[in-house]
Amino acid sequence: MSDVSRLPGLAEHHWAWQAEAACRGLGSRRFFHPAGERGEDRAARDEAAKAICAGCPVRAACLRHALSTGEAYGVWGGLTEEERRAHTARRNVRAAA
Repeated sequence: MSDVSRLPGLAEHHWAWQAEAACRGLGSRRFFHPAGERGEDRAARDEAAKAICAGCPVRAACLRHALSTGEAYGVWGGLTEEERRAHTARRNVRAAA
């Protein structure tokens, strides 16, 4: 038998919140834009995704995950990738001040 005493233990707490997500089972198309999507189509898809996030019981955990892992694409925790980048930039400016 292998000695597992040095392993970090279960990591379920890092992802268990996903089981309660409002987006669970809806598919990724609602949250990640297809290649080349721009303008009104992209804005409409982003707004529809954000509407799902608005009522999600784990929205804060989702956003924390996206910010901490640097999720580069899609709507996470009610923010688009552009909004998350702006949020991170503002946070970095405040931290530097």
